[in-house]
Amino acid sequence: MTKIYLLTIPIIIGITTGMLMVYFPENHDSKLLTVQKLIHNGSPIMGDPNAPITILEWGDYQCTFCYKFHQNTLDIIYEEYIKTGKVKLVFKDFPLNGSDSFLAAEAAYCADDQEKYWEYHDELYNNWGGERTGWITRESLDKFAQTVNLDLDAFNKCLDEKKYQNKVIALHEFGKEAGIDATPSFLVFNDNKIIKIRGNQPLEVFLKTFAEL
Repeated sequence: MTKIYLLTIPIIIGITTGMLMVYFPENHDSKLLTVQKLIHNGSPIMGDPNAPITILEWGDYQCTFCYKFHQNTLDIIYEEYIKTGKVKLVFKDFPLNGSDSFLAAEAAYCADDQEKYWEYHDELYNNWGGERTGWITRESLDKFAQTVNLDLDAFNKCLDEKKYQNKVIALHEFGKEAGIDATPSFLVFNDNKIIKIRGNQPLEVFLKTFAEL
């Protein structure tokens, strides 16, 4: 069964001396995919910061398959690998579904100002309403903020001032430079190797990847 998955999943592995490279996008910068740059400017780390394996997820809050990953596969990875200190997770935004996706990403970082990033992140996916259906509005974002007990005035001030607009744009651009072209996409790495997983693949693909690192 594992052999079938490996034939159907585009996983690309690369090893370099002194830095980690998963593959070589066109016009790549040889210093683009260092461990520090992969983790920098993303979400707060989920799990033990010293965990030997890192999952970097590129996602969009409107993305159907991102939603499915968060509702199914991530729960098992969290219980068996993140909670046990074997793996940590970082989320970076790659908004593909228009301005609503950018707004949702900004809202999550506004929640992070109140140390509620992951609670708000989960609330967005728990209330997922499809792609480009209009479910992300200022009203719905405020409702999610109230659910996770944010200071609503501070949250709305953050959104009104577009405090994290440039951050989200920069993450999107960095993803494109790194060759990300779909959500969800994952870069799973340790100090020696990066493995790329494209799409919401079965749990077995992630387990096989952990075993290879």
